[in-house]
Amino acid sequence: MELRDRMYRSTHSTFEEYCKDRFGYNRSRSYQIIDAAIVVDNLQKCPQIVDILPVAEGQVRPMTKLEPQQQQQVWLTAVQETGGKVPTGRIVKDVVNRIRERTKVPNPYHLGEICLLLPKDNLDLRGKSGYWGEWLYIYRRFVEKSTRCDPG
Repeated sequence: MELRDRMYRSTHSTFEEYCKDRFGYNRSRSYQIIDAAIVVDNLQKCPQIVDILPVAEGQVRPMTKLEPQQQQQVWLTAVQETGGKVPTGRIVKDVVNRIRERTKVPNPYHLGEICLLLPKDNLDLRGKSGYWGEWLYIYRRFVEKSTRCDPG
């Protein structure tokens, strides 16, 4: 966290420059790794999780937006589902999706609201990262593609 906040400033003008020079990663990849490290630190605090910890960032990426207790529960469930072995990222993502389905979260978005597109796993939005769009249809957590997308 401290690295992200200020340590890079003595040698680089931006965090992105620092990450590119020091690690060869762009800014978003660096944030993924930082977020993954926070999750792993949290998992290590759980007394039930002793020997079976993640070995790759992709295994914890689906848990980065969860609360710490949920992260621990997801990991324990994923390890159980793999028979006590280190689960793959896909298994962890499946467990996270099941938890999200059970947890009713109000949708914070409103029709007509302007948003920045972040495609993630949505193939329909590939190539539109950084574009601005308008919410035309909202169903729980899903949005219909806007017909009005302008580059940011």
